[in-house]
Amino acid sequence: MPIPVRFEVDGLLLRGDLHLPATASPPPLVIGAHGLLSDRSSPKQTALARACHEAGIAFLRFDHRGCGESDGTLASPALLEERCRDLLAAIAAMRRRGGFGERLGLFGSSMGGAVCLQTAAAEAIDALVVYAAPVRSAPLRAAAHRPGVDPEWKRQAELLGADFDLAPVLGRIHHVLVIHGDADAVVPVDHGREAADAALPPKRLIVLPDGDHALGDPQHQELFLRESVRWLREHLLPEG
Repeated sequence: MPIPVRFEVDGLLLRGDLHLPATASPPPLVIGAHGLLSDRSSPKQTALARACHEAGIAFLRFDHRGCGESDGTLASPALLEERCRDLLAAIAAMRRRGGFGERLGLFGSSMGGAVCLQTAAAEAIDALVVYAAPVRSAPLRAAAHRPGVDPEWKRQAELLGADFDLAPVLGRIHHVLVIHGDADAVVPVDHGREAADAALPPKRLIVLPDGDHALGDPQHQELFLRESVRWLREHLLPEG
């Protein structure tokens, strides 16, 4: 059973669940960052947490401020910066808790992917997996106002906060697996290609044919889990 976790950032209480495998030595840790309107119970977070647990890797999934069971409000002009602070607070809380190996990984989906890219450019991260991560926000906001766009995506675009552009930091990211669908109507696959092209090795790009933003295809879901765990095992458990 997951272990309930609580930690504070900016005077807010954030809540999460820690999946801690029973291993002979302290396991490496992966921390997940969910999408804009999602929470720690999203299918990708929970499925990857279980898969990592089975592979001997600890996984923390938590609710960003204003989401799920965490305190705070969702809308903010400094959304990316605040979510990066949430993630840094989660890292600090797990380091204080102790009981993990030295290696640390991150997983981020959609907006959570942007949060992980930004954080990995400044922190010592040993393995990174991002799915459908936006590199910059301005084109997404503009696309959301085109005729015929899903009203839900328009609402999400309005919550993106101040425009961000990760291009200046992508060249400092390494050990990254980028997964993106080439039919993603929310975050075009060009964002994933740009992130993978700019990152330092080791790196890998997986483009899902006809893949959407929600990872709706069951075969794509299986591939996502298999390749994500393989990447995390390779760089967090190299002796295995």
